[in-house]
Amino acid sequence: MILVTGATGTVGRHVVQGLLDAGHAVRATTRDPASAGLPAGVDVVRAEPDTYPLAGVSAVFLNPAALPHGPATLLTRAAAHGVRRVVLLSSSSVLCEENPIGAHHLALEQQVRSTGLQWTLLRAGVFAANALEWADQIRAEGVVRAAYGQASHAPIDERDIAAVAVRALCDDSDALVNAAPLLTGPEPLTQADQARLIGDVLGRPVRFEELPPEVARQHMLDAGVPPLVADGLLDYHANAVNHPAEISPAVATITGRPPHTFTDWVSTHRAAFE
Repeated sequence: MILVTGATGTVGRHVVQGLLDAGHAVRATTRDPASAGLPAGVDVVRAEPDTYPLAGVSAVFLNPAALPHGPATLLTRAAAHGVRRVVLLSSSSVLCEENPIGAHHLALEQQVRSTGLQWTLLRAGVFAANALEWADQIRAEGVVRAAYGQASHAPIDERDIAAVAVRALCDDSDALVNAAPLLTGPEPLTQADQARLIGDVLGRPVRFEELPPEVARQHMLDAGVPPLVADGLLDYHANAVNHPAEISPAVATITGRPPHTFTDWVSTHRAAFE
């Protein structure tokens, strides 16, 4: 049995399906089991880490976003119940010095390392799914307004993160034990490039309109983004301006297939932008 936290999230749903396809029993956590809409055969439980049923669980996929009070309780209980491995959805921001988001994820990584369990830290780069934050603007005006249009990233498809997670949860070899693979998409793209590619898929122009960082920050605050997160995101983008994103071979090496391109991802999510 494998426990998947945040099972209805962007990555979690694909992890659940991948585990089922590989023939594994899955226990999935969600805030509202009644509306989860997960496949038949999944043991769906409410997201209460103090009471997660861990008997018989061999591995845990840990999505910190599903544990707003932190993973300490779940990790302590997992060790006590004989869980063998923890796979943490972390962030490539841990590689950015003095970035508050990176510091947060480094602390989470340290908590997982200190359990004494086997661990894999999935240091995922910028999610392609972050582009969904632009969907309203694109539908209404065919524009993306944001700061740092020349910030270069290698957006990664959530399906590729999930595929690596499934390998890490299931593989009995030592290849991913106590490893921290950097996960990226296959190509460096600026934010302006991403807007253009969305337009290519839609068959109509989508332009990028540069915002001053302070204006972009206020927009994020108005949308409910905590100041520390807003500052961390802007710092992350600022550091990526005019610096081509690092491309990692990890997805292809671990899964045996190339990662999806950003155009692949947009084509899958085209309806969100139309």
